[in-house]
Amino acid sequence: MINVLPQDSMIEISTESGYEFIKIPYYSSGVSRYFVGLFLIFWLGGWYMGFTSAIENLLSNEGLNLFLIFWLGGWTVGGLFAVTIIYRIFRKTFPETLLLHKPNLLYDSGIPPFQINFQPKNQKEYWKSMFVKRKNVDFTNNEIKSLKLRETDSGNRLTIDLDTKRFEFAQGASEIEREWLFNYLTKIYF
Repeated sequence: MINVLPQDSMIEISTESGYEFIKIPYYSSGVSRYFVGLFLIFWLGGWYMGFTSAIENLLSNEGLNLFLIFWLGGWTVGGLFAVTIIYRIFRKTFPETLLLHKPNLLYDSGIPPFQINFQPKNQKEYWKSMFVKRKNVDFTNNEIKSLKLRETDSGNRLTIDLDTKRFEFAQGASEIEREWLFNYLTKIYF
C-alpha cells in the first residue's frame, strides 16, 4: 500500500468520522518574524504619541492646518497597516487538511505562517499572502479528476482546478511529499 509516508515526513494520517484525514503542516517561518513584530509594537508606541500630539495640536489651534489633516490621514493608514501586520505575525497557524470523504474530497487550506520576503518574485501574490483567507472547499469526484502534479522551474505543484480557479495543495510539504500525496490520492480516487 502507498500509505507508507516518505522518510522524515511531517504529514500525518488519521481517521475522522470513519474517513481518512490527512494533515499537512506548514513550514516554519522562523523566529525573525517575532523581531519584526516586536519592532512594530514599539513603533506603534511612537505612532500613538505622534497621533495624540497631532490631534491635540489640531484641536487647540483656531485655524485649519491642512498639512496636519493630510499627515493624520497617512499616519492613520500606517497605524492600521502596522496593527494588521502584527496580527498576522502573531496569529496561530493551522495546517492544511484533506478529508477523504469519498466520493468527495474536503479541503481546508489552513492558515500559513507570516512570511517576510524582501524580494518577492510576484508582488501581487506576496500582497495576497499578507492578508490570507482560510478556504474550505468540497471537491466532487469530477473535479478531483483534474488533480495534477505540475513540474515548474521552482519545483512541483499539486493542483486541482475548480471552474476558473486553481487550488494548490501541500504548499508546506517537500517535493517528495507532494509526489507521495499525488500518488496516494490518485490510487484512492482514480
